[in-house]
Amino acid sequence: MATNDRNEETEGREESQDSLIQQSQKKSSNRRRPQPNKYSPRFSPRCFVTFNRAVEKLPKVEMEVSDTRQDTQSHNCKNRCRPLGSEALPEGIVAKTSNLEMRPLWGPVAEKSNSKRSMNLLAIAVGIKQKEIVKQIVSKFLENDFVVMLFHYDGVVDKWSDFGWSERVVIHVSAINQTKWWFAKRFLHPDIVANYDYIFLWDEDLGVENFHPRRYLSIVKAEGLEISQPALDPDKSELHHQITARWRKSRVHRRFYKLKGGGRCDNNSTDPPCTGWVEMMAPVFSRKAWRCAWYMIQNDLIHAWGLDMQLGYCAQGDRIKNVGVVDAEYIVHMGLPTLGFSDGNKLSHGSPEYSLQTKHLSDSEQLATSGLYKVDNRSAVRRQSYIEMKIFKNRWSRAVKEDKCFVDPYQQPAVHYRR
Repeated sequence: MATNDRNEETEGREESQDSLIQQSQKKSSNRRRPQPNKYSPRFSPRCFVTFNRAVEKLPKVEMEVSDTRQDTQSHNCKNRCRPLGSEALPEGIVAKTSNLEMRPLWGPVAEKSNSKRSMNLLAIAVGIKQKEIVKQIVSKFLENDFVVMLFHYDGVVDKWSDFGWSERVVIHVSAINQTKWWFAKRFLHPDIVANYDYIFLWDEDLGVENFHPRRYLSIVKAEGLEISQPALDPDKSELHHQITARWRKSRVHRRFYKLKGGGRCDNNSTDPPCTGWVEMMAPVFSRKAWRCAWYMIQNDLIHAWGLDMQLGYCAQGDRIKNVGVVDAEYIVHMGLPTLGFSDGNKLSHGSPEYSLQTKHLSDSEQLATSGLYKVDNRSAVRRQSYIEMKIFKNRWSRAVKEDKCFVDPYQQPAVHYRR
């Protein structure tokens, strides 16, 4: 009985508490709730929790985005083409090329009136005995706004100072008994001469009476010649290869014809010595062709024999079209032996040797050769040239065999032409 009374009392208390809670909630609901600002966010308890969690994650998200951007930037920077060794420098300070222009020690640098014109370079190996011949060549090229560089293989530089241009505008480089190819490999790196449209790399024993550099270049550009040379006057020149002989009433030729005997050359010929090459005596290279040819010059093979027959690989396309001999602007090859000569036994004007060397030359050209000397070690020089040619051919063959990625555009073996 007592137990039942207690249960009823407990239930009464619970009902009373429930009634009080309901009344309290009713009063609370009847109160006027403040209206939220229209710009304030409205959250449910669940949304509020979610938002708080999102806020907690924001710094991490921003860091992840920042890291992604840095990774992308780092990837782009790594893929950027930079000269080897310049990676530690800001790109804008990197000077990728140079030139041979001389600069004053002080004062403002006056802009040349022809600064917008194309720049071209004549580099020529010289000895003091051919001083008068070289004078004629250099003067003609300077008149046509060329940069001129003289390679002195005899070590004599001071004796050129009586020419006004010698100390003013011409670059002099001196090394005893070195060839022009030795000089070219060391001082005409493609990045050094990158500002020059064409590079003339000539011997010194050339007559230029019928040669005009600007007209020559206009023909080269019109014909699309990447590698070229001026033709040789066949009546006055010492000819080593028939392809270099001038064709009369012709502007340019790209091949020669030999229809009898061994080693025929005709319209179907596609290889040197019939087409696609020039002699190394007076070659002219475009900027792109020179960049390729420079890499082919071997550092230790200073005579560069054998290089001529491979020049077509640097012709920036079809060597049959892009390599040629310019007939309209031609020169005289005097054939004066230089390297390997001693200072003794000067040729006399009445000697048979002197008459043979000068019989086709003009008066001015004969005057220039008045210091001609007999051959001393020329046979040894020529023998070394043959040795180097054999070495070069072997290197070429080995390089082609070992380079599995190299695709030879001229798979037919070239006919070797006897010198």
